[in-house]
Amino acid sequence: MNKLVSGVIASLLFSCTATWAQQPVELRMSWWGGNSRHQATLKALEAFEKKYPDIKVKAEYTGWDGHLSRLTTQIASGTEPDVMQTNWPWLIIFSKNGEGYYDLNKLKDQLDLSQYQAKDLQSTTVKGKLNGLPISVNAPVFYYNDVSWKKAGLAYPKTWDELFAAGKVFQQKLGDNYYPYAMVDQDVILLLNAYMMQKYQKPMFDNDGKFTWDDAQWAEAFSFVKRLSDDRVVPSPKKLSSYGKGNLYEMKPWIAGEWGGTFTWNISIRMYINNLTPPAHLVLGDYVMQPGTTESGVYFKTAQMFSVAKSTRHPKEAAMLVNFLLNDPQSIAALGLERGIPLSKAAETLLTQQGVIDPNDPVVAGLRQAQALPTTVVATPYIEDLQVVDQFMSAREKLDQGNQTPAQVAADFRQQVERIVRRLNRGA
Repeated sequence: MNKLVSGVIASLLFSCTATWAQQPVELRMSWWGGNSRHQATLKALEAFEKKYPDIKVKAEYTGWDGHLSRLTTQIASGTEPDVMQTNWPWLIIFSKNGEGYYDLNKLKDQLDLSQYQAKDLQSTTVKGKLNGLPISVNAPVFYYNDVSWKKAGLAYPKTWDELFAAGKVFQQKLGDNYYPYAMVDQDVILLLNAYMMQKYQKPMFDNDGKFTWDDAQWAEAFSFVKRLSDDRVVPSPKKLSSYGKGNLYEMKPWIAGEWGGTFTWNISIRMYINNLTPPAHLVLGDYVMQPGTTESGVYFKTAQMFSVAKSTRHPKEAAMLVNFLLNDPQSIAALGLERGIPLSKAAETLLTQQGVIDPNDPVVAGLRQAQALPTTVVATPYIEDLQVVDQFMSAREKLDQGNQTPAQVAADFRQQVERIVRRLNRGA
């Protein structure tokens, strides 16, 4: 009897174990982007599940707005997805000591790190821990709606004087709703940084988050920012807010060609292109320069990373997914240039052979232009920190109200941001 019972128990245990072994591993993956990126990524995930039928992936995707706040809440509660598309400046928020994400150095058996240059991996390494695999590099450049500028009768600006002059011409030739550019505050900060770098060879922040401009330069910087609205180069913050919240490329003035161009990351431009009304095309213009300067001020950074959650229960499978997305031919073909020109050697080689990496493509041309420009700018997470951007947005609103001088607005901005940087650096 005992033998029979033991046999039944053993049989049941084996049956449970077999059933358990057949259960697929379930991973969650999150990213942000536009619809074309969503569809491309879903196609890559479908290919992954076919190749690895024992791993299922739940996709969690959004637009850019609100993505960071959602992820912040998830990470704080340990409920973040197993695999995440992350932004390089977030390292200072989530991983000051390198322990915010899973150390990918521990997953070398699943990750082909030989596809990357050492400097690229170094950019996403914090205190010896590899916090993510870099997807691409990125730079903001100038893009134009060819139809809008033709209607205005203008050539694309090559100097700052030409850039500022375009605002009034657009208004006179096309009407009060027309502007040569539209930019979010983050883009305006980078535009300002480029202008000041060209003129003074000093970036807004040094590597430690300290400001480098003196009082007179700060007053000039915010005079530049004020002039962007005053001269109608871009819609003022008040004007822009009248269109509601959301992505610029999804707003009616962009779709209709009332906003004639933008200065933004080359990696993001596909979403702008997809929302243009034919026959308009988005074309790359010259990088606007101060005459005689040898410093462009162009700002390069690691565009995005794929990171693995430190709380994941399936690090091996998560690493397999990351490796597939970045290095597998099926995924490479599906994703194309949706996240920029890949840093993975395998991906760049394949996409070049297939003609996807086309020198005439605005995404490719924008990066190649930036890479050819002389620059000494070093990427810093401070200039993209959302708290800093919020203070900059507040400063722009004060300038537009006209109650304070650029020097007064600059002094308040500096005080607030220095406080933010101290908090960010605490414990770093």
